[in-house]
Amino acid sequence: MNKITSIILSLLIIGCFVSFGFAEEKPAPSTKVRLETSHGNIIIALNAAAAPKTVENFISYVNDGFYNGTIFHRVIKGFMVQGGGFTEKMKQKPTKETIPNEADNGLKNLKGTIAMARTNAPHSASSQFFINTVDNGFLDFKSKSPRGWGYCVFGKVVEGMDVVDVIEKQPTTVKNAYRDVPVTPIIIKKAVLIKKAEAKAAPEKKAVPQNTKTEKNPKNK
Repeated sequence: MNKITSIILSLLIIGCFVSFGFAEEKPAPSTKVRLETSHGNIIIALNAAAAPKTVENFISYVNDGFYNGTIFHRVIKGFMVQGGGFTEKMKQKPTKETIPNEADNGLKNLKGTIAMARTNAPHSASSQFFINTVDNGFLDFKSKSPRGWGYCVFGKVVEGMDVVDVIEKQPTTVKNAYRDVPVTPIIIKKAVLIKKAEAKAAPEKKAVPQNTKTEKNPKNK
């Protein structure tokens, strides 16, 4: 009987160690990308668990250097800032194939989140993205229908929201038939995938305030 009791106690002790081991496990750190802009750095944490195909697509553009030298070509105060598709001369860059819309992942278009821009076709996103500067619930997924798909959120700004705020307030104009284009180009000098070794990098460049005059912002996308 004593031998059986000892075996049971040993199993219980092992079970306790296993339980504690699982309890101490931490989720893998999210992948981060740094956008080095003409107004300062923006660091984005990507959510590959919620939007795997979207994150894979975004990272492929980053690794290819596609975003380097592009601009935030559409800026609407009280709505969002959009970039990732045009050069400083408002020339649209050729992109890869479009990707499936993962907006049904449960993530919301809240202030500071990054989402994929697209045309009226639900699954037409390629390289362009936007950062929400306010909560934009009307952009969220509602149904798998042409008008209900919404816009896929795949990450959020974790550093540099002050830079986004400055970008949002820049005066805009019409260029080459495109509306809401910043008068002075807001350039994404470089988009970089942040490696683990860079986790303790130097402090980011602060935003550079400029003229904050803007036009009335229509909320159409």
